[in-house]
Amino acid sequence: MVETIARSHALRKPQTAARRAGPTAPPWPSYTGTSQFVGTSPTGRVTVYVDPSLGPQGQQNANDLLGDADRVVGANDALFGTTGGPVSVIVFALDGATDGTGGADHMGCDYTSGAAIEVCASFDDSARVSALFEAELSECSMGGNLCGVSTGEALSRWCAAATSNNALSDFATAPAWAQSGMPDFVNQTEPTDRNAVSTGCGMAFLSWLISQGHPLNMIAPVMVSLGDGGTLAQLYASLTGDAAANAWPTFTAAVNGLSGVNSDDPFGGVFPTAQVAQLEPATIELAAKIFSTILSDVVAGRSAQHSVANVRAMMLMGTTARTGAAQCKVGSHRLRAVS
Repeated sequence: MVETIARSHALRKPQTAARRAGPTAPPWPSYTGTSQFVGTSPTGRVTVYVDPSLGPQGQQNANDLLGDADRVVGANDALFGTTGGPVSVIVFALDGATDGTGGADHMGCDYTSGAAIEVCASFDDSARVSALFEAELSECSMGGNLCGVSTGEALSRWCAAATSNNALSDFATAPAWAQSGMPDFVNQTEPTDRNAVSTGCGMAFLSWLISQGHPLNMIAPVMVSLGDGGTLAQLYASLTGDAAANAWPTFTAAVNGLSGVNSDDPFGGVFPTAQVAQLEPATIELAAKIFSTILSDVVAGRSAQHSVANVRAMMLMGTTARTGAAQCKVGSHRLRAVS
């Protein structure tokens, strides 16, 4: 899981003093309580506030976000190939939650109208707070494009995952898309960021593209340039040079080759364990037996031909044993919409 970011006592002391003379908080999208100033990041690009009613655990979330903020904005700049503007962010119990599941929010989709960001507190796991911050920050970097449509929502969630070691893995939407029969949101973009199915299609598609050697820092600028009307098929064509018409059939063939879609990174493009986790137990057991057999043959000095014959026989037996076996049902944990 994500390592907890350590903070020194010396770092906290000037923040306490700064709170007494802090800047006036901006109008927030929904929060109307007291905005307690925590501090401004060393680069001056992120000003952090907290709802004081959250107590020490909420204060710790805010302190940790302040300490991590410049790392997040730097990573975000690298993904989009641009330099973002200053933002303010408040940590509070969004929708009453203190485990991060309340999500995050902001208004416009740029650094002018969307620079006031709300993130849900996540007691004892500040990495989730940083991930929620990046989800909204990335939408500001879309320059008025993509934010509010299914492609942009998928991109923002991927940015959050990639910069936080997948701290919001329980927010996955790709399983919901798979369970819905894999409708085609590659050739069409849905004009909403609130549909887990269309967002989930985008998550799985980006996982596939990344696994094919197209990193997120190449994907993000192209998606921004395509704008609200752009499709994932057009993204595919721009990155690969192949016809856009080939995107959907090639992608779905790849999905059908998986043993299921159980995460937002089913192809292990960034998080290889997501792909390993969906292997059938029989497949994992067979792989272990094959490895053990090869190792034994090497130790015993047996010929390569002997080892190959053994492996072939074991693979044939394993395939026969799995024929007709039912696949595990795909589960889904639908997250709160992040706009």
